[in-house]
Amino acid sequence: MELSYHGHSIIQLENEGSKMIVDPFINGNELTDLKVEDVKVDYIVLTHGHNDHVGDTVEIAKANDATVVAPVELADYLSGQDVEAIGMNIGGKNSFEFGTVKYVHAFHSSSFTDEDGSAIYTGMPTGIIIEAGGKKIYHLGDTGIFGDMKLITELNGPFDVAFVPIGDHFTMGIDDASHAVNEFIKPDVTVPVHYNTFPPIKQDAQTFADKVKGDCQILSAGQYVEFKA
Repeated sequence: MELSYHGHSIIQLENEGSKMIVDPFINGNELTDLKVEDVKVDYIVLTHGHNDHVGDTVEIAKANDATVVAPVELADYLSGQDVEAIGMNIGGKNSFEFGTVKYVHAFHSSSFTDEDGSAIYTGMPTGIIIEAGGKKIYHLGDTGIFGDMKLITELNGPFDVAFVPIGDHFTMGIDDASHAVNEFIKPDVTVPVHYNTFPPIKQDAQTFADKVKGDCQILSAGQYVEFKA
């Protein structure tokens, strides 16, 4: 199983010949190494409906005949764009060729801004728990800190890796994110995400890493997670 980071909140996973991508915001993302036309995946998994997470989902899904997995209201919207979409909701778990996906809460908001400027409600924001290749991965999505991160970990962990937003302004900042990691989630490996893409979320990831207990991997776009043995 291979797991890589590609800027902002994008991760890619390949397991047992099946490929998936999370939150493929590529066009307009100066920090990614990806090009839409080069992405080859079987599944796209979305945490919520904001444009910097839905990103290029429709184009990628159509080019690859890929299935989108998303919160149900967002999946309904994407189905209307002629995309095959499976709607899920918080607490639900489903199996796919690459592994399993479970949706859990995130404290944020969720809407998609269409080309005409109208905001479309896309359901509750979420985090996702992926199990693949004998590993448990927690992608927190966009969120502030909340105490039930500890309960999520008790019920679903321990986690081999957690992708944690640190950008502040729209999500947790460094202090809240490091507290969430150290006191609630305690993953083997922590990877900071959702920072430096736009001016309001400029952060020093090393400052975050210095506050985190354990293995914190600051990944550049295109780098792979190094799992603990």
